[in-house]
Amino acid sequence: MSVCKVVDPRINGIKTRIRVVPNFPQPGIMFQDITTLLLDPKAFKNTVDLFVERYKGKNISVVAGIEARGFIFGPPIALAIGAKFVPLRKPRKLPGEVISEEYILEYGRDCLEMHIGAVESGERALVIDDLIATGGTLCAAIKLLERVGAEVVECACVIELPDLKLYSGESASQTHLHALHSLQSKGAAVNVFCNATSE
Repeated sequence: MSVCKVVDPRINGIKTRIRVVPNFPQPGIMFQDITTLLLDPKAFKNTVDLFVERYKGKNISVVAGIEARGFIFGPPIALAIGAKFVPLRKPRKLPGEVISEEYILEYGRDCLEMHIGAVESGERALVIDDLIATGGTLCAAIKLLERVGAEVVECACVIELPDLKLYSGESASQTHLHALHSLQSKGAAVNVFCNATSE
């Protein structure tokens, strides 16, 4: 994860607007609720602006948002940097022909899908989500984009959890992760490692 040497004062305002809900959706989970952030127009705008300032002028032509909260932050970022927005959705949600990528959850499997033709070979892509926990969803997003020949410049999220367990494997690709609010120890460097081949 990228760590700013000087903390932007807007980040503290964003942190204070994220509500922590204990024991949701199950006992022992401290749920990071971004809906309270969205209720504050200034904090919401600051969140989008911080991402826009980081990625504007980086020749990014695709912002890929992961269902569902990546759909909240992705479109305004895409519009501001002059990129198209591509939704990465759960199975059977997209009407056209798709490619899919399965990933492993702590207690099962899930899948992301993307419309064929939405992203072209050689395009530079940014992946957006609200939170990274295990890294499985981000890895699936990276694989989908790389399978069609896109270059994933970075993965960006609002919150990074401390119990991060990133997927790794032989012939792994590596993508940098940028989080505005990290619950990791200060100075922790994080990259997303994903198996290069589809599961």
